[in-house]
Amino acid sequence: MQHLLTILLLVFTLTVSAQTKSSQQSPPLTEARPASVGMSAERLARIDAMAKDAIEDDKVPGLVALVARRGKIVYHKAFGTADPSGNKLQKDAIFRIASQTKAVTATAVMMLWEEGLFRLDDPISKYIPEFKNPQVLDRFRYADTTYTTKPADKEITIRHLLTHTSGLGYGFIDGDERFKMIYQKAGIIDAFTTDDITIEENIKKLAKLPLHFNPGEKYSYAEGLDVLGYFVEIMSGQPFDEFLREHLFEPLSMNDTWFYLPSNKANRLVAVQQRNGAQWEKYSGNGYDADFPVKGAKTFFAGGAGLSSTAKDYATFLQMYLNGGELNGIRILSRTTVKSIMGNQIGDFWKGDGRYYGLAFGVLNQKGQDQGGQGSAGTFDWGGYFNTQYFADPQEELIGILMKQIRGSNGDDTGWRFRILVNQAVDD
Repeated sequence: MQHLLTILLLVFTLTVSAQTKSSQQSPPLTEARPASVGMSAERLARIDAMAKDAIEDDKVPGLVALVARRGKIVYHKAFGTADPSGNKLQKDAIFRIASQTKAVTATAVMMLWEEGLFRLDDPISKYIPEFKNPQVLDRFRYADTTYTTKPADKEITIRHLLTHTSGLGYGFIDGDERFKMIYQKAGIIDAFTTDDITIEENIKKLAKLPLHFNPGEKYSYAEGLDVLGYFVEIMSGQPFDEFLREHLFEPLSMNDTWFYLPSNKANRLVAVQQRNGAQWEKYSGNGYDADFPVKGAKTFFAGGAGLSSTAKDYATFLQMYLNGGELNGIRILSRTTVKSIMGNQIGDFWKGDGRYYGLAFGVLNQKGQDQGGQGSAGTFDWGGYFNTQYFADPQEELIGILMKQIRGSNGDDTGWRFRILVNQAVDD
């Protein structure tokens, strides 16, 4: 009890200043001519051709692309349609960014870590007792989904949750059918819902379920960032959405980034679409509710996949990282913390891949740079379930964001092509 009271006192005295004024004064993102920051307008125009070809060939119904360098937006265009009705896609369209939420949640965790509230290698059970004495799946019966477990050899830490090394599963996208069945039976919400449920309720159910493996044993994409969304609530004393709004989104002027959209922004939300024969139609499936994030109870703030945003808002978030944790005179993170976030946290678990995983992003190593088309060593990136993606290259001070809302590949190759086309437009 005394430990809990100490935490609450620290929360009260510290979280009022999770972000601070900075002596550094990097300006907000503004538009500029490509040549002014060493980019070729003629080469950037190749993105136009790629986008138009993809839409004409019915690979995608529409997309928004943004390129920024040295804090200046040099390319920001929308192509195609926003929904099956044929409404024209706009540059300020709002997209469900799904797993791009994870880097935002990790940033919130590190903001609180900077206040000295916890260590990254603390067991999460210190703050969420339901995770005490985790169990690893041993035997499983497909006939009735019953199973046995054995004790894990260590506790799950905050670092494990940040780096997808906790052993937790991922429900409907899990590669192991057993965990899909276990999570479904337990009623775990993996990402999107219009139901009246909170992350606290969901995470406490999740804590009772078995792990894939002993914590820290390997990398496996998991719901760790959802656990950390609830952890942020505990450590800050605020609902997760309010913490992000007050300490991250408002300071960075990310006014179009929300878990559930205000009514005056809902008309800018792009429909998730899938191909059905010769037509694009609204997508639903795998537990996804087509009315998310506009309707429903609006009570579930999924730290791993719940946000919606615009290309410019997410570029603003990435620019803060390229600036070493600061934007417009507001210090979100120390550059020393950003260094740790970008460090290799998983060792050789991605051996030979050309990348490693830090505390919030996948990061390109020298081999990845040398393979070509992805950026310089140190480039950090990720994407989302509905085919949004981003990368930011600290060496070139370069950001690329490509926003789409589709399920199924349909031969779409705009992702890797966009990354090549952004990098080849560097002209200095």
